[in-house]
Amino acid sequence: MEILGTTLRICVTDLTSSVSFYERLTGRPAQRFERGGVSVAAVGCFLLMSGPAEELDVLRRVAATIAVRDVHETAAVLGASGAKVLAGPVDTPAGRNLIALHPDGSVFEYADRGAGGGLDAG
Repeated sequence: MEILGTTLRICVTDLTSSVSFYERLTGRPAQRFERGGVSVAAVGCFLLMSGPAEELDVLRRVAATIAVRDVHETAAVLGASGAKVLAGPVDTPAGRNLIALHPDGSVFEYADRGAGGGLDAG
């Protein structure tokens, strides 16, 4: 399993003004999509999320998104290392992802570019 980079996950109340700030900060345009009632904008190494409080409470449990070359390979390595895959792998607008619980209790999203092709590798 090769880790290509990380994406910092940030829950925001005003996605539009936050996107403007992060676009200026990174010098890169946002890639926007919706997922499960949550509006998402990927800007450089930042993943901004806005939506209903109950949805954001779940998303806040995930410490970071880790870009990998292949999510299916990652699932096998995680399982062999003592982690538990909680969800996925599934296709998303940005590629494929999974959510994993590490033995220390940390929760991370792992994502590849898959068919969607949009994830930044930090």
